[in-house]
Amino acid sequence: MKNWKKAGLTALAGSLVATSAYAGAVTVSGTANLTYTAKSGKQDNGGTANTDSEIGQDGNRWGLNKTISFAGSGELDNGWTISVSQSLNAGSTTGVGITLDMGDAGSLNFESDTGARGIGKIADMMPTADEDVGNGIDVDGSLTLGGLSGGVSGGTKGFHYANTISDMLEIGIGYAPKAATPGGPGSVQGSGAVASTVSGFVKLDPMDGLEIGFGVGEKAAGQTDASLTDDHQTIYATYVYGGFTVGYQMSDISAAGTTADDEATRWGILYAVNDEVSISYQSHENDDATLTPTEEAHGISASYTSGGMTFKVHRNTADDVTNIVSNESEHTEVGVTFAF
Repeated sequence: MKNWKKAGLTALAGSLVATSAYAGAVTVSGTANLTYTAKSGKQDNGGTANTDSEIGQDGNRWGLNKTISFAGSGELDNGWTISVSQSLNAGSTTGVGITLDMGDAGSLNFESDTGARGIGKIADMMPTADEDVGNGIDVDGSLTLGGLSGGVSGGTKGFHYANTISDMLEIGIGYAPKAATPGGPGSVQGSGAVASTVSGFVKLDPMDGLEIGFGVGEKAAGQTDASLTDDHQTIYATYVYGGFTVGYQMSDISAAGTTADDEATRWGILYAVNDEVSISYQSHENDDATLTPTEEAHGISASYTSGGMTFKVHRNTADDVTNIVSNESEHTEVGVTFAF
């Protein structure tokens, strides 16, 4: 038995050597985004009482966001490639991932930070010239209540498998392992572990310009019973005709142990005036089975690109956010992004 184990380890070591990666190049890219932002509602004063005298007390509206991304890859002797990437936003890590590209067998990616997994890849497929209709929506100024409801998710940390089967079919499968705090990456310590998230999607291109997608998944419900999961579903269609792109999407979240289910619909239209200029409009509604008002939001956006520079603007407004009466939010942002 001991000799068998030794032989097995030797064979394994040999296989690892046989599939070693050749050294590849490392590339560096980045963006710098200068913006001017205006808000209104309770978000305008950090969530304090929304009196007339306090509106406008939101500090400096100018901001600069910069991101630097590093990427490196190497080829295995069986033809597969392995690549690693890391992004730094304002000096902090915002994305760390490794991807194994297996050719016709698809690719397997692992993200340890902020990458969408599974159904999260198609959570919002509506066309836009800048940001989506939910960008900047915040009813209390601290993000504790968040923005718009009804968005599906497959988690952000874990595995994602993708494969394009043919010109008409693409699939994606995500697995976000259960989390325990305060354990870090690779740790099994900590308490408060919840259920793992499993989800997937299918995309179809049945004709020129038309794309249809459907996704399902189970995500940790975040309740006292850590084994409970919410059911997530979404379906969308987009169609491109000339300079126009139109889209429609329906999402459903069935909450475990409660009737507070969300049913959200979004539609959008984008017009590409030319290769440099685009304008778009998006609309969003979400119905909560336990709350009376319907959450509604609307957004317009435009962009102009010249070389590595993009000028953009968007304005989003929302009423009855989180399906609560009088929860209103407005967000306007003008910016210029430099890519290098």
